[in-house]
Parts: sequence; C-alpha cells; structure tokens
Amino acid sequence: MNSFDGKQVLITGGLGFIGSNLAKELARQGARITIVDSLIPEYGGNLWNVEPIKGQVQINISDVRDQHSMKYLIQGQDYLFNLAGQTSHLDSMNNPFPDLEINARAQLSILEACRHFNPEIKVVFASTRQVYGAPESLPVDERHPLHPVDVNGINKIAGESYHLLYHKVYGIKTSVLRLTNTYGPGMRVRDARQTFLGIWIKRLLEGEPILVYGDGKQVRDYNYVSDVVNAMLLCATSESAYGEVFNLGADDPMSLRATAEIMTKLERNGRYEIVPFPGELKKIDIGDYYSDFRRIRSRLDWRPLVSFEEGIRKTVEFYRTNLSHYID
Repeated sequence: MNSFDGKQVLITGGLGFIGSNLAKELARQGARITIVDSLIPEYGGNLWNVEPIKGQVQINISDVRDQHSMKYLIQGQDYLFNLAGQTSHLDSMNNPFPDLEINARAQLSILEACRHFNPEIKVVFASTRQVYGAPESLPVDERHPLHPVDVNGINKIAGESYHLLYHKVYGIKTSVLRLTNTYGPGMRVRDARQTFLGIWIKRLLEGEPILVYGDGKQVRDYNYVSDVVNAMLLCATSESAYGEVFNLGADDPMSLRATAEIMTKLERNGRYEIVPFPGELKKIDIGDYYSDFRRIRSRLDWRPLVSFEEGIRKTVEFYRTNLSHYID
C-alpha cells in the first residue's frame, strides 16, 4: 500500500499498543502523522512505543474528552484512526463513568467535530468483540446479537452506533472494526488491562508461572498486531468499507491451556498453573469465543497472515530486550 504517501493522518490513542504500530507503518508509507494521547497511566500510552519514528510524528498530549482540542486537531486531516479508549472490562465495572466518557460521549464529540470542521475525513473506529457478550453460537459473525456482559461492551456499542449513524445521516466515511485478542510488540504487559496475554508474557519472562483461570478449556482467537494494522488501512482506503462493521479473527482459535503451552515452550523454565477464577472476573467471563471474519475477507480481501506460534515468538523476543520500558 502507498495510499497514505503525503496524507495527513490523525491517530487517537497513538502512543498505545495498536496506535503506535499503526503509526510506524504509516510513517513507512510517507504519511504526515499527528498522534493524540492522554498518557493517562492506566490506558497504555507509552512514548517508547514511537521511539523509532519520533522524528516523523507530531505528538499532542491531549485527551479525546477535550472537545476544544479535538475540534482543532480534526481540521485538515485526511484520515482519522480513532483508537483511543478505555479497554479494561474490570475497570469499566469498578468505575463505569470514565468508560462512559471515553468510549461513548467522547466519540460523539469527535464525530461532531468531523461533521462541522472536516466532513470529508475518513474514519476507522476500533471496537471490540466484547459487544457480543457470551456467544450463542460459534463462530460469531456480525449478525450475532449484541449482549455485552460489562459496561465496556455497552459503551463500545454506543461508540460504534454513533460512527455508523454519522455515516448514514451525514455522509461521514466511517467504518468499524471489532477486534479480538490483539497482541504483539508494544502491548501493555504490566497488568491485564488490555489483554491477558500481556500479563502472561510478563510472568513468563520474570520466571513466574502463567496463571490460567478456570479449567483452561476456554477457546480464544488471536490477531498479531501487523494483521490488525493491515485491516485498518484497508478500511480507511476502501469505499466498500464505509458504513460497515467487520469482525477480525483468526484461522487457528485455541484453548487457553493450549495457548499457555505454546508460550511456556519459549522460555527454558516456562510453566503455567490452572487456578480458580477470581470472583470479580468470573462474573464477566464470556466462555468460548472466536470470530467469523468472512465479511472482511470477501469485501476487502483481508485475512490474518501471522500464526499465533510465529507472532507470540516475535512478541516474547521483543520483550526480552524491552521489558523494562513497559513495567517501570
């Protein structure tokens, strides 16, 4: 792809895991990138994530909840990758109002800024498979009922709905990606606020056992971050993506126990333990989940290229060298 050469691109949450990987690819393609990130410690932003391209991006330390900043930053942009969000399911239950402000109200104010100050902008919104809740059937396609089990999922539905409505009513070129478990270099590893794979990697490299909750039979699917970035670029540049919702997913879903077995083989003394679910997490666990991603494959010719075995090896290798930048 060279669609972004010379284009103005705004990435909200651009110092976070997925946003920073997206920024690196866009920089490679010659885009003129502005990153917006609040650097609130709980939300995953990390300046080290863009160290390799720090001279190629403009960084604005701001919060997407600041309407005045967003009105200014939206102007003149060709593309908006709207990735800023509160991602912790447990945090959304313990303190629901920040999740509401970031994942719902801020999304509406961003779209209002687009409508009034840059109606030609193309927008990709990062949503989550959490909107489905506990699956009624597998694999889960985009027609599956939406029954989220936590506040985060409810607010993400609102964010999605705003983006789709502003396409239908105002012609804003928006698309929505429902991400599954994304992993790779730059992910948050100090805790499980983004994904359980992060804290698993930290424990693995620190010589602690990976803790697998429940019976370990729960099935998940995983996407390496480069595959997710490719999906975002396709959505941004494809007319057939505007006004649409797409699942991402993988061809090789596996149990948590199998996931842990693959990961522990990457370290000489790697090991895992099956432990009971903490009560607070058990209440919002969704059981088995994996996506049907045929819609994005047929519409945009997207498919995941990196297997879990290859991707997790690359990820662990990255953190062997860089762990200190993500846990201090």
